[in-house]
Amino acid sequence: MSHTKANYTDVDPVADSLYFLREELDCENLGVSVLECEPGWTGKEHDHADDGEEEEVYLLVEGEATVVVEDEEVAMTEGDAVRIPGETTRRIENGDAESRFVLVGAP
Repeated sequence: MSHTKANYTDVDPVADSLYFLREELDCENLGVSVLECEPGWTGKEHDHADDGEEEEVYLLVEGEATVVVEDEEVAMTEGDAVRIPGETTRRIENGDAESRFVLVGAP
């Protein structure tokens, strides 16, 4: 087969809002997830220095949010994307409305 297709709503979510698509799409080197954020939601600060992910891209496809990269607040609106190196800490802080991100990472 030359391609794989999946709908994130068909995948069992992690914590009711994070949908991992790597296995569903049979990706070998790429991680793809969809994150739906409720108003006022704050994600856990983390990095990927020890798990082989060299970088991630967060693409905001709906709503407004802030991505805190190290200590810098990056305001995001629909269509904005931010690339984050693996060893850099990051967390998402959602605003007053729902938002939806597509998160992509690769080793």
